[in-house]
Amino acid sequence: MVEELSGLSNISLCITSRLSTVPPGCEWVDVPTLSMEAAHDTFYRIYRHDERSALTNNILEQLEFHPLSITLLATVAHHSKWDTARLVSEWDERRTDILQTEHRKSLATTIELSLSSRMFQELGPAARDLLGVIAFFPQGVDEKNVDWLSSTIPSRKNVFDKFCVLSLTYRSDGFVTMLAPLRDHLHPKDPKSSPLLLSAGDHYFGRLSIHLDPDIPGFGEARWIMSEDVNVEHLLDVFTTFDVNPNEVWRACADFINHIRWYKPRVTVLGPKVERLPYDHPSKSRCLLQLSRLLGRLGNEVERRRVLTHASELCREQGDDSRLARTLMELSDANRLLGLRQEGTEQAEEALKISERLGDTTKQARCLNRLAWLLYDDNQLDAAEDAASRAIDLLEEGNQYLSVDLHRVLGDICHAKGEREKAIHYYETALGIASSPQFWIDYSLAKLFSDEGSFDDAITHIKRAKSHAVNDAYLLARAMEMQARFWYQQYRFDEAKSEVLRAADVYGKLGAVKDVEDCRELLQKIEAAMEDGEHPEMVFLLMRTDFLFSSP
Repeated sequence: MVEELSGLSNISLCITSRLSTVPPGCEWVDVPTLSMEAAHDTFYRIYRHDERSALTNNILEQLEFHPLSITLLATVAHHSKWDTARLVSEWDERRTDILQTEHRKSLATTIELSLSSRMFQELGPAARDLLGVIAFFPQGVDEKNVDWLSSTIPSRKNVFDKFCVLSLTYRSDGFVTMLAPLRDHLHPKDPKSSPLLLSAGDHYFGRLSIHLDPDIPGFGEARWIMSEDVNVEHLLDVFTTFDVNPNEVWRACADFINHIRWYKPRVTVLGPKVERLPYDHPSKSRCLLQLSRLLGRLGNEVERRRVLTHASELCREQGDDSRLARTLMELSDANRLLGLRQEGTEQAEEALKISERLGDTTKQARCLNRLAWLLYDDNQLDAAEDAASRAIDLLEEGNQYLSVDLHRVLGDICHAKGEREKAIHYYETALGIASSPQFWIDYSLAKLFSDEGSFDDAITHIKRAKSHAVNDAYLLARAMEMQARFWYQQYRFDEAKSEVLRAADVYGKLGAVKDVEDCRELLQKIEAAMEDGEHPEMVFLLMRTDFLFSSP
């Protein structure tokens, strides 16, 4: 019938369907979800409520502007005479279960209708379970993972294709995913009851368990976390609430935090869960240590110090000297960055004694590295240089990451001593050792050239540092803050203000309190200079006059 009707020139036939297959001679057009404006208008024309609210818009966003869901929600709210507060309350409590009108129309009915179709039934009994796995993960399933996530299902790639044909799923940036309302309806209500989901969890835990060390081949393979961090975080957030292999789950939690520390530093919802673990939980000290390292990457030294203090107490009580040494090293660094140098020095020295007693030369080198930075910050430059040199002597071949940091601190020490050529030698040596771009070396070089007044070279290096920090918000903010200081020194106040405000905004979101304070101080200087109307020519003239009168 469709073929016959579409052959008549005076008839235009439009058919909407979940199926993406069409009869011959017909054109297929993908109908997208609504725009924000269209979703907003559609909802309120049915709801007929005079007071428009951002809270309602938030629900529409959570429905991903799915037309049927929005129509059902508006109809239910209108018929039930809910005000906005009641609507939000019902949504928070029942989610997509409220999408059912008095006329026996519901989102569940339309989804189940698709699942009862012959095409879906032919996919076999495991198809529903596989849909549940896709629905469980916020990002859907990475197509590269199809084989190992569903290894027990025959012709699994064909099954995924059929899901898309039925419009139950769609492809987006390499993932097979589904709209939020479908996801909400199809995800397993009890994840423990889904063998396929439990199997997927085991696969992810196995991927997380690899030892992450920048000096070990294969370190870069863990970059997969950058695209799947949301999925893995959700998996752990759910699984840590169950009694399914709790020790294995919490080990995976520590591994995940370590993965994002290296490849996608950001705040994680797992942090508070780690801190709420019972005091005697076997994985707590390990999880706390990894959490502290992540906080350090985010510049949140206050929280890092608090977490590490708790972790060190646990390690002492458990008699775990090896982990205690690592924890004390981290704690000494946090105290250094907070300006508590004496306390940091005592902790680094204690960690060094423990490492000597254990005969671990690599840990000894790390402790001496921490001491070198503490002494450098305290302007004890000769002692700092001696500590760094001793650390290099202890290093075993192949410890690239620590070697780079030691050469950087030696470069900074020589810079502070006014030994420019030696400083550049150490920085260049560090760059030669590193197998990957080094943000901090370019950062140090930018500072060296800035102190010399070579702003073109300084800007070149800070731009390079920025390019190394594209996936690291904190480092990018550090580069922006330094660039703001350059612009301030060059009296380009508008640019300096813009850059420091951007840096402060990032610091604020990450909880980097000390860095926010530094930005505020710089901003006050910039605004004061703008109000005073300082001009480069006037400052140069004053500097020139001062030079003439002070010359022999």
